[in-house]
Amino acid sequence: MSATNFTPIQLYRSTTAAAVPLAANLASGELAINVTDGKLYYNDGGVVKLLASNAATTVVNTLSFGTTGLTPSTATSGAITVAGTLVVANGGTGLATITAGRILFGAGTSALGNSANLFFDSANGRFGVNTATPAVTASFVGTDAMLIPNGTTGQRPTPASGMLRFNSTTTEFEGYNGTAWASVGGAALSNDTSTATNVFPLFASATTGTASTLFTSNAKLLYKPSTGEFQASELVASNGLFVNATTVAASYTIATGFNAQCVGPVTIASGQSVTVTSGQRWLVF
Repeated sequence: MSATNFTPIQLYRSTTAAAVPLAANLASGELAINVTDGKLYYNDGGVVKLLASNAATTVVNTLSFGTTGLTPSTATSGAITVAGTLVVANGGTGLATITAGRILFGAGTSALGNSANLFFDSANGRFGVNTATPAVTASFVGTDAMLIPNGTTGQRPTPASGMLRFNSTTTEFEGYNGTAWASVGGAALSNDTSTATNVFPLFASATTGTASTLFTSNAKLLYKPSTGEFQASELVASNGLFVNATTVAASYTIATGFNAQCVGPVTIASGQSVTVTSGQRWLVF
């Protein structure tokens, strides 16, 4: 019953437990109450929101993170802080700290690991193995070896200048020089018997170990693979002897501008001949 001289105000209401008013039934800002639940609602621009409730609340006075490895602070007011390292079983990395530049890697039960032996210098874009101060793009420090790609000639990749690999077909190290694949640390041998032009014999600067320099004969000493001829500006027999065979085993032509000599007797092999070009001489002693 309302008090004398007062007019009671009744809200849009429901006595059905858990019933929530619809926005279509409330004007914006209008209130509605569920008297059974003890909850007061209002229309917030087309969305019904809970304004107040007489439901009992339970105060949380403890907080635990179980076996996660994390420990909350014991503060009873204000912010609660959490310390510790999240264990691997709960999605943690297993690391409390990591040194800048070290590269993370899978480490079994520890999830992730890092080592001073595996390092990336992000400031200079350099990678180091067994060094934390790589001086070049990729620095490998050690006393054992570095294994590079190994494959046949047919397995060569699409080339780019500077590529390096071991060719298992030729059993040689090779690199791409921008034009072709070439042997590295030595030249490939070729049993050439067809080249008809003169080439330059090579000479080493040492008789043992590794020669640091190779020299060519220039035009002082020439070799023609197709005939086996040597040309020299001067021949010196340091033991005092020049030796020639007693048989001419293959046909030969003494060309214009050249003469020939040998110590006899000399026999020309069957089916072979010696041709002396007009104006030239062949002297047999």
